[in-house]
Amino acid sequence: MSQAETPDPKDALLEAAIPHVAFDGWTPPTFQAAVRDSGVAPAVAHAVCPRGAVDLAIAYHHRGDEKMVAALKTEPMADLRFRDKIKRAVQLRIEVIDNKEAVRRGTTLFALPHLAPDGAKLIWGTCDRIWEALGDTSEDINWYTKRGTLSGVYSATVLYWLGDDSLDNAATWAFLDRRIDNVMQIEKVKAQVRKNPALSALLAGPTWLTGRVKAPARFPRDDLPGSWRPGP
Repeated sequence: MSQAETPDPKDALLEAAIPHVAFDGWTPPTFQAAVRDSGVAPAVAHAVCPRGAVDLAIAYHHRGDEKMVAALKTEPMADLRFRDKIKRAVQLRIEVIDNKEAVRRGTTLFALPHLAPDGAKLIWGTCDRIWEALGDTSEDINWYTKRGTLSGVYSATVLYWLGDDSLDNAATWAFLDRRIDNVMQIEKVKAQVRKNPALSALLAGPTWLTGRVKAPARFPRDDLPGSWRPGP
């Protein structure tokens, strides 16, 4: 078997873990069962997943991001308003989820205080992937505000979806529409402020300061949130 055909041990562990997550969550017993069922050598399993099931939960989330990006590439969105492109991207991220209980258990896992930074990084990373896929070229503070705002919309929508039993997720999509409308209202207020000479003068200092903020350099960084593209 060539190197390209050699299965990724983490993928094998993740596939073996999924059936156990609904019963045991992303926990050590699930990881132990995944090692047993996958046939991956314990030493290899612990090498590729030093934190055990936590690393598998992260891998599961990343897999969903990859599926979303692949789905976005085939979506006919050229004629959509940008707000609708964002909505569709969030919908796709939820629609590619193949195991709702795995996400529910992951939400519980990353709500733990010592894992909350990992959870925040995953949400930020998903929103970064969305903006990148939609062609965002921000190089200033908007790089941060776009991802921060979408992180709030995305995380709230996922939490709502976890409790939604409506047909075809209709209630979740309505909830998502309302959250995006809230964001658009904020953008309208910001536009009105920019058009008001008195308010613009009052905010001249903060505006100058935020204008000095730049997007992060485009190179691989594992200690910062988001995806990082190599520079030219």
